[in-house]
Amino acid sequence: MPSSTMQMFAFILAVLGVVSATVATLLPNWKVSADVGSNIMTAISQMQGLWMDCTWYSTGVFSCSLKYSVLALPAYLQTARTTMVLSCMVATMGLCLAALGLKCTRWGGSYRSKGHTAISAGACFVIAGVLCLVPASWFTNEVITTFMDSKVPKSSKYEPGAAVYIAFVSAGFLLAAGVIFCLSCPGRRGGPLDSGSFHPDKPKQQKMRQEQTTRDQQKQQYVYAVCR
Repeated sequence: MPSSTMQMFAFILAVLGVVSATVATLLPNWKVSADVGSNIMTAISQMQGLWMDCTWYSTGVFSCSLKYSVLALPAYLQTARTTMVLSCMVATMGLCLAALGLKCTRWGGSYRSKGHTAISAGACFVIAGVLCLVPASWFTNEVITTFMDSKVPKSSKYEPGAAVYIAFVSAGFLLAAGVIFCLSCPGRRGGPLDSGSFHPDKPKQQKMRQEQTTRDQQKQQYVYAVCR
C-alpha cells in the first residue's frame, strides 16, 4: 500500500493535472497553421481552439474571435468542449476527496474511512484523465487526417498545437495520481484506528503509554520487594 509520501506525490500530480487541464481547455492553439501567405497584411499564423480562433499577422497584430455558435461546430470539437470541462470538474472534486483521504491529515474520519475516501478520489482522477485523453486523441486524429488529405489545400492544413500536448500531459498526471490513490485501500486492519478518528501521532502516543505502563509495573514490583 502506498505510504503517506506516495500519497502526497500523487496529490501534487493531481494538482498539476487539474491546472494543466484547465490551461489546455482555455488555450486557443489546439491546432496551428504557419506560413499561410507572403503578403504584408496576410496572416502568418492561424490558431484554432475550443472557444476561439486567433490570427497573428505579419505586422504584429494579434486578433481573436469567439465561437458563439455551438451547433455550427463539428462533432469532435463539441465533444472536446464537453469532455474537457467535465474533466476539470471531476478532477476538482477528486482533489477535495483526496485532501480528506490523505494519511498525513487529521481530518477525514477513521483509518478505514480515509481509505475509502482515497479510493473515491483515485476513481475521480482516473475518470478525469480518461475524459481529458479522449478529446486530445480525437482532436489529434482529425487534424492529422485533414493534414494528410491531398484534396485539402496547403493553406488550410493545420498541425496539432501546444494545447493538445498539454492535454496529453495533464491526462497522464491525472491517471498516475488516480492509480496511486486507488491502490491505497484500507486492507484488513482492525482495532482502535477503525473506530476512532485517525491521528498521525497515535502510534507514538500508544508507544509512550506502553512505556509508562511498563515503568509503573516496575515501580510496583520494586515497592513490593522492598516492603517484603
